[in-house]
Amino acid sequence: MLIALAYHLASRLAYVLYIGVALGRQERSGHFTQRYGADAGFRRFRRTAAIVMYNDAASFVLLCVVSRDTLVLGLPRGLVMAVGALLVLVGLGTKLWATATLGGDAYYWRNFFAPIDRVVPAAAGPYRWLRNPMYTVGYLQTYGFALATGSLFGLGAALLDQAGILIFYRWIEKPHFDRLRSVLDMAADPAQNGDSLSRSHRP
Repeated sequence: MLIALAYHLASRLAYVLYIGVALGRQERSGHFTQRYGADAGFRRFRRTAAIVMYNDAASFVLLCVVSRDTLVLGLPRGLVMAVGALLVLVGLGTKLWATATLGGDAYYWRNFFAPIDRVVPAAAGPYRWLRNPMYTVGYLQTYGFALATGSLFGLGAALLDQAGILIFYRWIEKPHFDRLRSVLDMAADPAQNGDSLSRSHRP
């Protein structure tokens, strides 16, 4: 069980660190696009990111299975499994809905590699109600699977996993999207751009 826990924590660390460092380098210096071009650089990053992400998911499932029945809630087993299954359905459904709204490439951070004309569809899909459905409601399936398997270690890992991805969002994704929104807003309103430039040069 401890080996499975260590494997999952290492997998989550590799996920957050690799993707965070890779996207940070791309943001700062265009590392992938300079070396391979925009399309080839994105495909190269996507292949590695997919392997890291699938490994992370597999390690979580393994941890929950190995540590099953370590969670004691004092509730009927059938009820706990039903709640877990519902959380899995809601979480996966939301994540898939968000992915379909943004497009498959956006799931792998395509906007770090090529210019885009929008950041997120306005009032589309789950973004109509949730600011960040991928990393909030879209993580309910991890808690649900841990509940369904009765894994105390799985519940703890789910909490740590979500905390890690939210830190990644705050440090890597959000600053990037804020910069994109600023650029797109200025491109859409050249007069405002000129006015802001003139203000910035006032003594």
